[in-house]
Amino acid sequence: MPDCTQELFQFPSFDRRKIEASFTGGEVSSDGGVLLLRQADRRLGLVAALDAVLPDPRNPHFIIHRQVDLLRQRVYGLALGYEDLNDHATLRLDPAWQTALERDEELASSPTLCRLENRVQRRAVVAFHRVLLEKFIASHDEAPTELILDFDATDDRVHGQQEGRAFHGYYGDWCFLPLYVFLRRATLGELSSSE
Repeated sequence: MPDCTQELFQFPSFDRRKIEASFTGGEVSSDGGVLLLRQADRRLGLVAALDAVLPDPRNPHFIIHRQVDLLRQRVYGLALGYEDLNDHATLRLDPAWQTALERDEELASSPTLCRLENRVQRRAVVAFHRVLLEKFIASHDEAPTELILDFDATDDRVHGQQEGRAFHGYYGDWCFLPLYVFLRRATLGELSSSE
């Protein structure tokens, strides 16, 4: 039986750091996916676009962490399931996270990220939604004839007193109930064959 497992994955380097993912052990991080998020974000330019629409009122002489780095740290954390800011007390020291944010020192602390979140007002949220919509539209080479959005809520049962949990009568238990949206594009050929 052939061995089809890739042993080594190369990523673009940062500064003097060579970035590779391997299954041979060594200095291990459980969050290798943050480097994949970094690549996707580089390609899409999403966090940079969000940074462009969020005013930064801080005095530039006292800034240690650029706003775009704070946004990346928070967005990557949310994408990897770290919804609580207190998780960043540990994540800020993780070499994989530092590399993903192209920093070679500690990342922002939980209080710093909290201050970022607290200054995001309604106007910025509307601008963020506009950025997401524009990125979505730009992802199409040509306008699709039809978009099919499938909305599905999925129960995620909790065991304990997690913040954000709620009792759901249909599932008969305490759970989170995230809403997922799946997109399918229909081409003109698919539409004409189904009619």
